Amino acid sequence: MDDLLSEKEQLDQFRSWWKEYGAYVIGGIVIGAGILFGINYYQANKLQMQYNASNAYEELVQHIVDGNLEEAESVAAELTSTFGESAYAGQSGLALARLYMDQSRDQDAADALLAVVEGSAGSELKHVARLRLARVYMYQGKAEEVVELLSGDETAAFAPSYGEVLGDAYTALGRVAEAQDAYQKVLMDPLSQGTIDQQLVQWKSLDLPAVEPMLEVVSDELDTESAVELDDVVSEEGE
Repeated sequence: MDDLLSEKEQLDQFRSWWKEYGAYVIGGIVIGAGILFGINYYQANKLQMQYNASNAYEELVQHIVDGNLEEAESVAAELTSTFGESAYAGQSGLALARLYMDQSRDQDAADALLAVVEGSAGSELKHVARLRLARVYMYQGKAEEVVELLSGDETAAFAPSYGEVLGDAYTALGRVAEAQDAYQKVLMDPLSQGTIDQQLVQWKSLDLPAVEPMLEVVSDELDTESAVELDDVVSEEGE
């Protein structure tokens, strides 16, 4: 009898509890189900977006291989506008820049690469774009822009490649000591092995004019100027 009363009491307590809190329980279940559905929908939608972006990028690559610039530009624009947050958008800029260079449109290539550098691509893609942009600038004879673009970047993985192009820019500007320093840092960097042509960098370093003779020329010029000034003073005193 006691057991039956105990069960009845428990049932009454449960009914009372459910009457008070049942709505909250049902609401929690509905909210949880909605969140789970939302997560699944987001993941499925994200996967579909990646799939579409991948297909568009493959189409872009095919246009580049075929040399179809107009079609490549159209697909690249779609990738940037529709899938701007994906890695494919940045990669499309790199690919398009290559096609521009193949067709001797170096300024368009520079613009495409600069858009990647200043865009929302991942850091690694940005470094690749910055390095290629620096090489385009060198092709255009814009050594000062190269120095401004690459100086101060301490990214270890790209330091050897940056250093080589910086050395080339300093050489073009006649800044021999800075060029020599840049090349030597590249040659001493362990990461340069397998990433750059060390022998080529060594040749560039050896091909630089010696710094000392240049200093001697400057010194000789200063001595000549001093001698002229001294002669002028002596002449004035003689008068």
